Amino acid sequence: MTYEWVEYYKEFADKLLEYKNKRDELISIIKTTFTNIEFKLPKLEYEDKIEDIDPFTVFGLFNKPLKVENRIKILTEFSKQFYIKTAVPQTYLGLPTINSQNANFYWFKGERGENDIDNLWGLFESAINYSKEQTAANKTKFSKYFDLVIKSRGNGNSKTTMGLFWIASNVYMTFDSRCVWYISESKQVPQSVSDKMPDLTKGKINSVDYFKSIEIVKEYLNNNTGEIKTFNDLSYEAWKYANEVNEQKKLSLKELDAYEDEDDGVRYWIYSAGPNSVKWEEFYKKGIMAIKWDRLGDLSVYPTKDSMREKMREEYDPNAKFKLGGHAAWQFTNEMKVGDVVFVKRGQSELVGRGIVESGYQYDPDGKDEFVNIRKVKWTHKGSWEHPGYAVTKTLTEITMYKDYVEKLNALFEIEEDDEFEGNKEEYDSYDEDKFLEEVFITKNEYNNLKNLLKLKKNVILQGAPGVGKTYVAKRLAYSIMKEKNQERVMMVQFHQSYSYEDFIMGYRPTTTGFELSKGAFYNFCKKAEIDSDNDYFFIIDEINRGNLSKIFGELFMLVESDKRGQKLRLLYSNEDFNVPKNVYIIGMMNTADRSLALLDYALRRRFGFYDLKPGFNSDGFIKYKNSLNSNKFNQLIDCVVSLNNVISNDESLGEGFCIGHSYFCNFKSEDVESNLESIVEYELIPLIKEYWFDEPSKVRDWSNSLRSAIK
Repeated sequence: MTYEWVEYYKEFADKLLEYKNKRDELISIIKTTFTNIEFKLPKLEYEDKIEDIDPFTVFGLFNKPLKVENRIKILTEFSKQFYIKTAVPQTYLGLPTINSQNANFYWFKGERGENDIDNLWGLFESAINYSKEQTAANKTKFSKYFDLVIKSRGNGNSKTTMGLFWIASNVYMTFDSRCVWYISESKQVPQSVSDKMPDLTKGKINSVDYFKSIEIVKEYLNNNTGEIKTFNDLSYEAWKYANEVNEQKKLSLKELDAYEDEDDGVRYWIYSAGPNSVKWEEFYKKGIMAIKWDRLGDLSVYPTKDSMREKMREEYDPNAKFKLGGHAAWQFTNEMKVGDVVFVKRGQSELVGRGIVESGYQYDPDGKDEFVNIRKVKWTHKGSWEHPGYAVTKTLTEITMYKDYVEKLNALFEIEEDDEFEGNKEEYDSYDEDKFLEEVFITKNEYNNLKNLLKLKKNVILQGAPGVGKTYVAKRLAYSIMKEKNQERVMMVQFHQSYSYEDFIMGYRPTTTGFELSKGAFYNFCKKAEIDSDNDYFFIIDEINRGNLSKIFGELFMLVESDKRGQKLRLLYSNEDFNVPKNVYIIGMMNTADRSLALLDYALRRRFGFYDLKPGFNSDGFIKYKNSLNSNKFNQLIDCVVSLNNVISNDESLGEGFCIGHSYFCNFKSEDVESNLESIVEYELIPLIKEYWFDEPSKVRDWSNSLRSAIK
C-alpha cells in the first residue's frame, strides 16, 4: 500500500530542523501561514502569545483530526513558506492523528520545565540523524533526549512515539493507544509478540524498552505472511480495525421506542440522504433533508405508526412488516423538531455533513425521485469525516440517548469550528429578563436576587416543594443570563443512589476488549467551557440530594468553590491536573417535601447558595395567566389550594417546604382547562395530602372534600 504522506513529512522535518536556532522566525512563519489561509491559529500559549516553539508542536498543527481538505490547505501554505519540493499528499492512510487538546507538545509558560522545549528540539534532531545513520553514537544521543522528553510532564508513550513516527515511519514505531491495543489485545497479532514486549499500558517506557519493542515488532513483520509488512501497514490496520470493533453497534428499535425526550432538549439524528447519500449534494444546495414513501402521500395524515405501516404493506409489499421503515417515517414526520441536530452519513464508515433542522414536516408532491417528504435544514458542515465505528444502516435513526456516541460525533465538528476561521455561527432564539418573568411566576425582585446569588456564589440550589417549577426555573434562569436559548451551553443530569464519581468525573468502563478510562458528564462539560471562556456555561443537577455527594464530587469539593475556580487539582484516575473554569455555574435542585432524603453534606452545603422557590399563585404572571383562562372552577380551585397551603405552612410536621406548587395548573388552554381539573384533584393533589397527613385521616377527608367541591 502507498502512503503518500511519508516522503513529504520527511522533507518537512529536514526543513523544520533548520529553524532550531531561529525560533522567532519560525513563529512568524506559523502566524503568516494561518493568516494567509484564514484559519484561526490554534491556541499555543495563553492569549495566543507564542514565546517559544518546538518542532513536534508544529507537526501537531496539522496532525489533529482535521478534514483532509483542511490538512491539505495548511500543508500547501507551509510548502510555500518552507520551500518544500515534495508534492503535498492528497491521502493520509496509516497516519495516526493526535487529540486536539494534546497537539501542543509543550505546555503553557507557567507549567513547562526550563529545558522542556530544548529537549524536544534535541529529540527531534537526534531522531532525524539516527533515521539517516543508525550508528551507536546517534542512538546514544537519541536515547538521552528520548528519556528526558518521556519523563517530562505531558509527554507519554502515545504522544512521543506518534511524533517520532510522523518524521520517520520507516525507523520509529508509533505506540499510540490503538496500536498498543491492536498488538496486545485485539487477537489480530499473535500473543507471542506482546508476550515478548514490555508492558506499554502501564507507565512510561524508557529508550531501552522502546528500541526493544521496535525490534520485536520488526521481527514479527519480517516473518509475517500476510499483507502487513511495515510500521505504516501496522498503524493503518490498527486504526482501521479499532473502528470496526467500536462499541457503537446497530441501535435497537426497542431502545428507540423506549426513549422519551427531555423537555426543551436537542435531539440528535443520523441520516442518509438517499441510498449511500447519493442525494446529498442536491439536498445540501436546497437546504433540505427528505425521505421517500411517495405512495403514502402526506405522511402527516396518519394517526398512528401502525396505520402508516399498514399503508406501506398495501402500497409496497403485503408480506413485509415495515417495522424499521415505519418507525423512521413516523419519527421524521412527528418526532423530529426544529433545533434538532442531523449528522449525514455515507455508507457505514463516512460522515459527509451536519445540520440543524429549521422546519416542521412538509409534503412536497412535486419532489423528484420519490423524495416528497421534506424538512428544511440549515447545513452547517459539508466535507468528509471518518465515522467513529460503523453507522447504522437505516435511513434515519435517533441517537440522542447514546451520549458517548453523540459526544464523539460532536467532537469531530467542534474540531473544525475551533480550527477554522470564525464564521457561520449558529443563531439561537433571544431570551432576556422580561421573557423570564413572562414564563416564570416569580417577581422581578425575586429574579434579581436569584440571579445575583448565582453570579456571586457560582453554585446555587433551588429548593422547594413539588410543583414550584424548579427544573423550569433553572433552565430559564440560565437562558436569561446568556441572553439566548443556547442549549449547547446548558447541560442537565439527575443524581440518584447509584450515581457515582465515575459518572460525574471519570472512571474505568468495560468495553468489548477490556476496560478503558471514560470521561464523565461534568468533566466533559468543564472542558467544553474551558475553550469558550468568554461565555457562561450552566450545569444543572436535578435531585441533587438523592446522590451520595461525597462519593460523586470527590476531590471537587474544593474546586467548585467560587474563589477556587481556575485552581488545579490532580484527579483520582488520571495523571492530570483539573480545574473547574470560572465561567461554569452549577444549579442544583432539591425537593424539600421528600422525607426519605438525607440532609446535604455540610462540606458541600457551605459551597452553595440556597434559594427557596415558593408557589407563585400571587405573582403578576400567574394572575395574568389565571385571568386569561376565564374559568370560575379554576379560580375556585386555586383559592382552595392557597388556603390549603396556609394550613400546610402552619403545620409543625410540614411547613412551607411542603406547599403545593403552581406548576400543577400551568399550560392549560381555556377550552380544555375544566376537563383537566378533576384529574389533577383526584390523581395528584389528594394522593399528595394523603401522604402528608397519613396519620390524620380526618384532615385528609376534609381537604379532599374541599378540593372536590371547588370544581363542582
